[in-house]
Amino acid sequence: MLVRTEDHTSRENLAIRLGISRTELENLVFAGDSGHRAALGEIKVEQHWQNLCSILGLSIEEMVIFQRDFWGGDRLDNALIEYIRALHTHYKIGLISNAFSDLRLMISNDWNIEDAFDYMTISSEVGIMKPDPRIFQMALERLDVHPQESIFIDDFPHNVDGAQNINMHAIHFQTRDQTLSELENLLN
Repeated sequence: MLVRTEDHTSRENLAIRLGISRTELENLVFAGDSGHRAALGEIKVEQHWQNLCSILGLSIEEMVIFQRDFWGGDRLDNALIEYIRALHTHYKIGLISNAFSDLRLMISNDWNIEDAFDYMTISSEVGIMKPDPRIFQMALERLDVHPQESIFIDDFPHNVDGAQNINMHAIHFQTRDQTLSELENLLN
């Protein structure tokens, strides 16, 4: 939710060039065997992209274009980051992400937002993915926070359910305004 696909045009065009739907393309990257293994840290992100090259019959050079077009409509929500930074002066802030092995570098080197978080729990580093309760418990332990004292926000309902199952407050992110309104209500 910090980074969202706001413009689907480049991803749609990529899918058309490959002769598949955008949903099939996204499932291949994120939910296919290789994507799942990369998110669990069983393989590095570079191996995942090589696997996709083989599956799609692309050269390494074509994979560079694939990645550019796949991520082309994604945007970092800078307004949300600034809101989180403001909260960080009064609250502990953690990040729990189902992500590939390059996320930490992207957060610190590309986006420069590492300062917004006290601790980042990244699935590829810990070998557990949301909504597994262990990833939530791990993050809570690292932050020294009890579930009832925490608020989890995610754009996937099954991850929200996973957090609620261990007694965390949780918000289903649909829009920034809706989420911040619900968060303000919980904080007050």
